Amino acid sequence: MTTLPPLPVPRSKLTSLARQKLPCSPSSIPRSQLIKEKDDIDHYLEVNFKGLSKEEVAAYQNSYVKNICVDMLRDGYHKSFTELFSLMEKWEALRERARSRSLLWSQRPLEEQPDKLDHFYYYLTRAEVAERKGYFEDVYNNLYALACYFNNSEDKWVRNHFYERCFQIAQLIKIDGGKKEAEAHGHMGLLFEEDGQLLEAAEHYEAFHQLTQGRIWKDETGHFLNLLACKSLLRTYRLLSDRMLENKDYKQAIRILIKASEIAKEGNDRRMEGEASYYLGLAHLAAGEYETALTVLGTYSKVSTELEDDLNLARAYEAIAKVLQSQRNTTEAIKYLKDVVEIARNNSRSLDIVKASTMLGDIYNEKGYYSKASEYFQQAFNTAAELASIPLMDETKVHYGVAKAHQMMLTVNSFVESADLPGLDHLLSWKEGRSDIGPDPVVEESRRASLENLYQTSEHLEEELDNQKNET
Repeated sequence: MTTLPPLPVPRSKLTSLARQKLPCSPSSIPRSQLIKEKDDIDHYLEVNFKGLSKEEVAAYQNSYVKNICVDMLRDGYHKSFTELFSLMEKWEALRERARSRSLLWSQRPLEEQPDKLDHFYYYLTRAEVAERKGYFEDVYNNLYALACYFNNSEDKWVRNHFYERCFQIAQLIKIDGGKKEAEAHGHMGLLFEEDGQLLEAAEHYEAFHQLTQGRIWKDETGHFLNLLACKSLLRTYRLLSDRMLENKDYKQAIRILIKASEIAKEGNDRRMEGEASYYLGLAHLAAGEYETALTVLGTYSKVSTELEDDLNLARAYEAIAKVLQSQRNTTEAIKYLKDVVEIARNNSRSLDIVKASTMLGDIYNEKGYYSKASEYFQQAFNTAAELASIPLMDETKVHYGVAKAHQMMLTVNSFVESADLPGLDHLLSWKEGRSDIGPDPVVEESRRASLENLYQTSEHLEEELDNQKNET
């Protein structure tokens, strides 16, 4: 949502006079000084402005917020005054509550923010005039302008108040085919979504989607409302499915994500369709439905390829690799993960390199290819070090250490099993000074080379066996 540009707000004579003395004096000024200042003002007015009325004098003596309220009541805007007074009370209550929780809280009182008071006065009074005449669309527009003005983290509760007011007024608008009602449902959905009430948010987004079907309505930024409704609904369905997956309610999560996928297709947005397929594929993976997961993720991969979107293609390959790994098809999983590493390196995606390299290291470590596992874990650690991410460095360091320990274990075992004097000499020298020797205690190049050849041969043999199993 975009905030509307500030408008020149007309002010009454009373508020214009009162605004001339802003900003207000700080409350820490001694009482004696305030009395002296008041006496000086009274004397100045008596000498220079003998013709001022009581109202004009009051404009200098009263606070700006009091003059705003007096103007509203004097001009007959009693409903606007009631709403403003209620908001001011809530504003102060929230300030006091926040002050008790944090000593660093420093939001200013409303009476010290004349621009906000001006917007309240301008739009509330215009909305009240329009409501008296039955021009509910004008009422909606003025209340929506206030919601846009207060669309910031500090005043979000004020924005939400006017979203609710817009929703109430939108039910009364009958001349626009339901456009304002659709927009209001979208705003209410956002309100509930931000508050974590996803079921309520989904209800409003569904109404938003239903009202915009077959329409070419656009918002103030030129985006189609139906596409916005589809995106909002998909986002909420995904968040709901995450909760369901956490509770292991796989069937319900898959059901709601299938519904999201159908809505994505309706939106005629291929990128959105691909996203929906991705989350549906992950849900099938969590449920153990591997073949279905591969089919759905294949759709995501195909869409990403069509769009020439390398980053989402890498994301698809990573998810497919997880499914293949769950099926114990590690050979294919390795191919996909290597593609992920290559794409990530070409696009300078260091985090993706860390994730894919770690997954590759886990696969090789599990298969017993400790040299390869160490290589990929070291790659993950080096990339994490380039990012200066301490948590990632700690995690990859542990993986790397485990793989090197496994690699060392094979070498030590080979020396023990050899039961010859050279092997015994190497073991004794390693035990005497192991702190100064690297993970591979083999010193003789010939012995190291023969062992490496043995490991590589075993790796190739296992890969060939895996390929034969997959073919059968």
